[in-house]
Order: sequence, then structure tokens, then C-alpha cells
Amino acid sequence: MSLVIKIRNIIRDFPLGQEVVKVLKGIDLDIERGEYVALMGPSGSGKSTLMNLLGCLDTATGGSYELNGKDVSNMCDDELAEIRNKEIGFVFQTFNLLPRTTALENVALPMVYAGASKGQRKIRAEEVLTDVGLADRMDHKPNQLSGGQRQRVAVGRALVNKPSIILADEPTGNLDSITSLEIMGLFDEIHKQGNTVIIVTHEEEVAKHAHRVIRLRDGMVESDKRIK
Repeated sequence: MSLVIKIRNIIRDFPLGQEVVKVLKGIDLDIERGEYVALMGPSGSGKSTLMNLLGCLDTATGGSYELNGKDVSNMCDDELAEIRNKEIGFVFQTFNLLPRTTALENVALPMVYAGASKGQRKIRAEEVLTDVGLADRMDHKPNQLSGGQRQRVAVGRALVNKPSIILADEPTGNLDSITSLEIMGLFDEIHKQGNTVIIVTHEEEVAKHAHRVIRLRDGMVESDKRIK
């Protein structure tokens, strides 16, 4: 298997007044293409900071990060933005959809930044919305959709550029238990199709869907176990 993520001795410090808060304290991590990983840990463990680094939304204070063989540790903001758009599909707890645009337009948005033509965007966005079970909701705006349907739109948007990694931050946090199960079923399907899926969660029920659980505590990896 080829590595999609390779991080070595990742440190992330945040200055706070005269002090420095050490949030990540030297993390090593390899994630292979096609893995299904849950990232867990109590509040303050560093899991959100690590996710922001993995998603190229933040850069480390020290250490190295290779994504698909490219060293992203020292990239400038423009290079990181390009990597994010091509390589990473994000799914957030709060959906982060544009309220005045349709499901189709929301899903097509990353393709605008990737420079795809209008025709290409429409075809691919329709394909993805059909895959996530929203073929009959393409022209609906977010306020016309249920929470679960909104999260499906968000998942579709994450998939549209065929990224290397799907990175989901508490993707069921705003959903009831039945809808949560449906959304996790969708992530299971996405993984079966060969996608690398990383889910940040504090819920054990959600983590059970993954094949590997990495637990952080106090900015370090406490345990890393394959469960399937």
C-alpha cells in the first residue's frame, strides 16, 4: 500500500501572551491509501489542531508532513490552498453550505476553484448528488433540506474533486441518532469505493465504523489500534 499521509515529529505551539502553549508534542503518523481512520481524544487533546494540519488549514511549528509524497510543511498559502482543493475533501459538523445556492451549486463549488468548465461541473455535481442519494433534491437550497440531507450535500461537495482524503470533523455532531447512522452508512460506502476517510469524533459509536482508531492525549498519540 502507498502512504497518503506521512508526518514526523509534528509540533504545534501557540503563543499566549508571554507563554507558549504546546498543543502537539512530536507526533509521528502514517496513513495508507484507502484506510478508514477515526481520530479521537478528550477536549484539549490536540485532535482538532492535528486535523487542521492534516487538512492544510494550518502549518506546524516543527516537523515534516508529506501528503501524497509532496512535502507540504513549507508551502506558502497559495500552494496550500491548491493542495486543499485538489487533495482534500472536507465535511464539517455545521455543514458550511452557502445558504442562497442550490445543492447542485454547493457541490460544484470546489470545481470552480479547480478551473472546470460549467458543463463539467454540472455533470460531475449531478453524478455525486445521485451517489449520495439526493438525485431528487438538486435544485433545493439548504433551508429546504433536513439536517441529514444538508450533510449529504456537504459529503457530495467533499467528493466532487475526487480528493485523496475525505476529512470529516464531527460529521454527525448536529444530527439525531437515526440520521447519524445514515450518514455513517454513507461514509462506509465512500470508503468501500476506495477513498481514504479520516473522521475526527468523540463518539465511540461513530469510531466503531472505522478500521483504525488513533487516540490522542495531551498532544501525543496515546494509542493506535486496528479494529477491523
